[in-house]
Amino acid sequence: MTETRIIDGKAYAAGLRGRVADAARTLASRHGVVPGLVTVLVGADPASQVYVRSKGRAAAEAGFGGDSIVLPETAAEDELLALIARLNADPGVDGILVQLPLPRQISADRVIAAIDPAKDVDGFHPVNVAALWSGGDVAGAGLVPCTPLGCLLLLRDVLGGSGGLAGREAVVIGRSHIVGKPMAGLLIGADCTVTVAHSRTRDLPAVCRRAEILVAAVGRPEMVRGDWLRPGATVIDVGINRVDAPDAAAGGGGRSRLVGDVAFAEAQGIAGAITPVPGGVGPMTIACLMRNTLVAACRRRGLAVPPELLAGGGPASAGGGA
Repeated sequence: MTETRIIDGKAYAAGLRGRVADAARTLASRHGVVPGLVTVLVGADPASQVYVRSKGRAAAEAGFGGDSIVLPETAAEDELLALIARLNADPGVDGILVQLPLPRQISADRVIAAIDPAKDVDGFHPVNVAALWSGGDVAGAGLVPCTPLGCLLLLRDVLGGSGGLAGREAVVIGRSHIVGKPMAGLLIGADCTVTVAHSRTRDLPAVCRRAEILVAAVGRPEMVRGDWLRPGATVIDVGINRVDAPDAAAGGGGRSRLVGDVAFAEAQGIAGAITPVPGGVGPMTIACLMRNTLVAACRRRGLAVPPELLAGGGPASAGGGA
């Protein structure tokens, strides 16, 4: 039986946020630049409100400026596009993040395309998507989507830097624009041999069993079973699914718990390393958003990006806490 390493995404994220805060202090002292991040929320979705507050706290802890703007659920698309145009033109704004999902009357594609690619800290603009697929590794790309970037950094930490991924067989389950597709692009840039699997994949368990690296991003609780895993594989579980706890299912108080897309208990003893849910990929998303904002602030002014942030680098223990 394999001894499975639990990948501590919370600790790595704290280290990365510490390095971003250090870089922000240096940027302010040497160049008088304070990175500015503006989040935009349309409506009052409770989960989106939580995410936006978390991002605002992380930005303040990193020493960033900025604001959180809330528009009503009934806001017209033209109103949101006009706001984005003002933020694009504001020299004090380095990062613009429009919280998804958006209300039905607003096209997410048009909104994303309206954001200045140099300020698109989510990495969803077509220009940044093209840069990812043509730029090779992270250092050569534009602004990279935060969750896949976080997954890549955890993989590098586990497998021994960027060279530790080269030649490995990787399987990504999920083909979304937010996680699955950019994750595949990053793994190709890291010289992995990549398969993208999805709902139409034939014999998905057999495909997964080939993977030295398995990234699960489908949003289905515990879909990936322990016997789908190759012994010793590194498993990155992106899923965050809320399910009833056993006593809640029996009418015992309505409690629930978070689980990933991988059956964690079954994976123990088979996987070489695995991210837990919670405490794995989730904290990395906000840490990488802070990293992207700092990178955008430097690039927009023609300043050198600190190498450890450009490549993402450093182990979980480096750089201090958030």
